[in-house]
Amino acid sequence: MNTMSHGGYTARIEFDERDGIFVGRILGLRSIISFHGETVTQLRREFAAAVKDYLRDCEAQGLAPEKPASGKLLLRVPPEVHSRALVAAQAKGKSLNQWATEAIQRAVAEG
Repeated sequence: MNTMSHGGYTARIEFDERDGIFVGRILGLRSIISFHGETVTQLRREFAAAVKDYLRDCEAQGLAPEKPASGKLLLRVPPEVHSRALVAAQAKGKSLNQWATEAIQRAVAEG
């Protein structure tokens, strides 16, 4: 997956062969925010403009803008999985949080 970042937001980028343009969509928000450009430079400019417009719209409506992720993640797993994960973390001399963060990072890197 090709991505681009701006102002703490990440967008998925795809190339639309039919129209000959790059198309981006900001990830991790309930709102659907998309933008496009014929060149990478134009795409970056349109991404920045889309984020700016989103933040301005939120302010005008008196809403707090969504952030893609806070860094806090609550998971519910079966007790046996929780127990096995805790043992695996302790066996590596790590907290469950450190161990789980590393496991998620590996999974994300693998795609």
